[in-house]
Amino acid sequence: MKKIVLGISGGCSFLIFLILLFITSHFCHSQLSQQAAERWGNPENTAQISCFFSVNARISKDTILEFEHTIDGALVDASVVQESENEGARLWADAYSADGQVTLSTERGTVSADAIGVGGDFFLFHPEHLLYGSYFSGNDLMQDYCIIDEDAAWQLFGSSDVAGMTVNIGGQPHMVTGVIHREDGHLAEAAGLDSTLVYVSYETLTQLGRSNGINHYEIVMPNPVTEFAYKYVKDHLGSDEKNAEVVENTSRYSLLSRLKLIKQFGTRSMNGRAIIYPFWENIARGYEDIAAVLTLFEILFLAYPVLLALVLFIIWWRHKGWTLRDVRLKLQDKAERLIEKLWARKNKNGYGGVSSGEAEEKKHREKKEKKPWKRKKKDDLGYLEEPHRGFRRK
Repeated sequence: MKKIVLGISGGCSFLIFLILLFITSHFCHSQLSQQAAERWGNPENTAQISCFFSVNARISKDTILEFEHTIDGALVDASVVQESENEGARLWADAYSADGQVTLSTERGTVSADAIGVGGDFFLFHPEHLLYGSYFSGNDLMQDYCIIDEDAAWQLFGSSDVAGMTVNIGGQPHMVTGVIHREDGHLAEAAGLDSTLVYVSYETLTQLGRSNGINHYEIVMPNPVTEFAYKYVKDHLGSDEKNAEVVENTSRYSLLSRLKLIKQFGTRSMNGRAIIYPFWENIARGYEDIAAVLTLFEILFLAYPVLLALVLFIIWWRHKGWTLRDVRLKLQDKAERLIEKLWARKNKNGYGGVSSGEAEEKKHREKKEKKPWKRKKKDDLGYLEEPHRGFRRK
């Protein structure tokens, strides 16, 4: 009865471990803003890197352009070349953004909203949940585009299906290219998604709104060796550790990263840098903490059945009734018998246990029995008799 109880408890513990493993995997793969490397190419040799700056870092658009001009040369030095037949294919893509506030107005009303001013391929890194319309690119020549959430759409137009309509930002008309669903829930609200949100170009935010400066930069690029991309970005953009933080998004939810996070428990929240994380990074860090706690419970629930199996093995080993020496001697005896059997077969010359002379005699006798018409014998008058052929005189 005791063994049954232990077996059931061990099985239940292992089942809970599998459930926690599945939940952790689901949490880690639900963060689309952390999976740009998978969408861009093979995540095994591609890395997504994020860089966050304080106001004192004074990162400008010119700073980003200077950094971009060095990337191709660095990839050539690392022997990374474009293998695609498409002439327009790129080895890397990046985006920068700044947070701030803008005021939008229509004939129906006016809304003051939190704004993200974007440049580059921002929506490659952040595929927001579009309800209507499409994204715009920060690389477009025309910068009079915007994306609004459904709350702003209802306040400005009285409907959420407003893609293609026009709003005024700072007195300048902007086309609404898309309407998004703003992420909700306790974690999202705590991360900063607790008010109306719009996306505009970086130029619109700096010229027609209130900008806090470029404080986020992201890039997806080849990673020919471990941490190549991370170290390159850190050396060229994040060298001032007091005013910048570099994160490798590609591996942030790996088992090794989660174990390191458990080790940093209690010190992770201590931050001496004046960096304000955007909402997507706050959400990602929240899921990191959840994944680390789940990993800790996974270890505990897996440890119980493993220790139980180890104890049962030790008990069985002590009462098994044989030793390794017995196994060795038995295997040695079987090997010697096999060798003797092979030698015996070899000495019989392949005649199935009879000598070569006996085998020839048996073969000749069988040949005669199969072909009796070749046999000849004399009759009383001296003739040779051949079956089926009559008689002839010798």
